[in-house]
Amino acid sequence: MKIKICGLCREQDIDYVNEARPDYAGFVFAESKRKVSHTFAAGLRRLLSDGIIPVGVFVNAPIADIASLYRENIISIAQLHGTEDDEYISRLKEASAVSRNKPIEVIKTIQIPRSLLPTPHSLLPSSSDYYLIDSGAGSGMAFDWELLNSPRIEAVKAKPWFLAGGIGLDNIEKALSLNPYALDISSGAETDGIKDREKIVQLTAMVRKGKKNE
Repeated sequence: MKIKICGLCREQDIDYVNEARPDYAGFVFAESKRKVSHTFAAGLRRLLSDGIIPVGVFVNAPIADIASLYRENIISIAQLHGTEDDEYISRLKEASAVSRNKPIEVIKTIQIPRSLLPTPHSLLPSSSDYYLIDSGAGSGMAFDWELLNSPRIEAVKAKPWFLAGGIGLDNIEKALSLNPYALDISSGAETDGIKDREKIVQLTAMVRKGKKNE
């Protein structure tokens, strides 16, 4: 199983993840207290150790902005939390492929319980490479994980999927038992809204110890 530590916005945060060695590091470019600018993210990216994959988090961002971050190797994956549909994702992949040998990978967020509404599975953005199942962008709250057993979620879980929302030291063992492709942790790796070295190290170690799908 893999782990992503999201919402990195200080040089100290990069020091912590370089020590803990999660699989992914997330930079938020959408409106958030953890938002970073293009320029500042570039500086953080230069400090990030090789082997940790940088992910950019966006909400209905201009495709050119994401393509630029990808072209400059500030991010390798785009995580989309807005209303981005299959057409948007296809255009993003086309635009990003111009500057590098392959198009950017995409994580598309599926919100629970909204995805349990009677929406045809055909409307899921199939061009994405991964799904992220969450209760809402940046909510920091866990949804009822029993909903993952719903038949309507099977189409989402057919692709590698990230589990997000309110995951921390108090419930990570339960999260591991759900066997997602990866856990996405932000507020659960913080104390008083600031990234906490001890929590990042502990959470990453627990995922390494409890990995189930590799």
